[in-house]
Amino acid sequence: MKTTRLLSLAVLLSAFTLLADDHNSNCSGLPSAGQLRTLLVKAALTSNGGRVGGIFDGTRMWGAVVNRNGELCAANTSTTDPTQVWPGSQAIAKSKAYTANAFSLDTFALSTARLYTFTQPGHSLWSLGQSNVFDPQALAPPSGNDSGKNQITGGQIFFGGGIPIYSGGKIIGGLGVSGDTSCADHEIAKRVRNLAGLNPAGGMLADDIVYSPPDDPSVFAHPVCLETWRNGIRIGSEAPASYPLAP
Repeated sequence: MKTTRLLSLAVLLSAFTLLADDHNSNCSGLPSAGQLRTLLVKAALTSNGGRVGGIFDGTRMWGAVVNRNGELCAANTSTTDPTQVWPGSQAIAKSKAYTANAFSLDTFALSTARLYTFTQPGHSLWSLGQSNVFDPQALAPPSGNDSGKNQITGGQIFFGGGIPIYSGGKIIGGLGVSGDTSCADHEIAKRVRNLAGLNPAGGMLADDIVYSPPDDPSVFAHPVCLETWRNGIRIGSEAPASYPLAP
């Protein structure tokens, strides 16, 4: 009887191991949490593309990676102390990764920055964000302990910081970055993708952020942020608020 029980337990453990291996294989080829932190730190260096701009020059970031199924594979901060990155940026990074993967294809890379105009009031995708909300079960505490791994986090974000990731011309998931202005988030995200060798067929700038002005008018346009830099060139800064004069 004891031998039979031990054999049954061994079979069950083998089955669970196979399932775990199966599930983990869905993240094959994607950065691990440790690799993600290293990439985030490197991406903020001026030697990897010039100034990042924004508030912190891209040095206080949450990053997240999902696979093609939208399952969270890795999340980490660029700082060794996760509490020194905005806690609210964790959910945003995970949502950006989900969004970029959800709306990109092998032959069509669509960064979250390029969805901005489409999702504004009066435009064709207004209210899209209500279609798939973020699952708070995927949140870790500010200390950064892992949470949400291998589950579909959902959430949709339509400003800079989310990009699809590729291998061999095929989309394999999405990357989300948050912790600074949305413009700086995008700069860090595209550098991380480039450093990891996970660009789409069109290269690092295939789905780059568009500013109108100085770029031509575009339905893919994104507003300029505080101290905006793109590919090492200063674009400008967000205009201060203006108020009508009292009568």
